[in-house]
Amino acid sequence: MSRIGRVERTTKETAVVVEIDLDGTGKVDVSTGVGFYDHMLDQLGRHGLFDLTVKTEGDLHIDSHHTIEDTALALGAAFKQALGDKVGIYRFGNCTVPLDESLAQVTVDLSGRPYLVHTEPEKMAPMIGEYDTTMTRHILESFVAQAQIALHVHVPYGRNAHHIVECQFKALARALRYACERDPRAAGILPSTKGAL
Repeated sequence: MSRIGRVERTTKETAVVVEIDLDGTGKVDVSTGVGFYDHMLDQLGRHGLFDLTVKTEGDLHIDSHHTIEDTALALGAAFKQALGDKVGIYRFGNCTVPLDESLAQVTVDLSGRPYLVHTEPEKMAPMIGEYDTTMTRHILESFVAQAQIALHVHVPYGRNAHHIVECQFKALARALRYACERDPRAAGILPSTKGAL
């Protein structure tokens, strides 16, 4: 049985549709109007093996903030919906990914409790094309708030802003993939001593 989440979010600033299949093959169809963000969402789908569709129309005549933020909120909500009752999953996942001179370490707990710890090198280039590099943390904050997961992202070093951000998305994709995969030894079991996630 496929685990699919679909969320439509419409405000005066944006119109967003996100659909994610956690048991996909990495098929991605993304269009937000922010090229680098599309590239990062493509990494998330392909390296997580999630089938991911994202269609966002936003007030880009102002800037990309609302478009990026609202897409991340919808993505988090769709991910939570797709997870369902979480019975039989691994729950925890981690991955370390290098990209040339940069390194990202990501650990996730599909705990039902939103919490983000995020560190990356200071004095990064402020922009990658139309993408404001300060938005990476905000994307993760927004995703975590809606997905209700605990997420630790640490980039101990890196020089190129493109590499610093991209390795975070690749490591996040793999960590999420590992955490939400079904554990064959725990079929029918909720991975919590509380009895709820």
